[in-house]
Amino acid sequence: KLQEREEFVRESWVKAMEARLVRDELVKCHRLEGVNHLENCRWLSDKYNSMLKENKVKGYKKIDV
Repeated sequence: KLQEREEFVRESWVKAMEARLVRDELVKCHRLEGVNHLENCRWLSDKYNSMLKENKVKGYKKIDV
């Protein structure tokens, strides 16, 4: 059970770090493209937004309210 919990938390952090890498690429794209960044970096922006929704770091405790 402890190993399951550690694996869950590890996977959660990996997904969060993937989102961070996409954000870094988005920042680079914005800087390189200048005024055209809205058109040329849109796919990265969409990917980052979807990753923010899905890849949140979650704890291992479940609390029923």
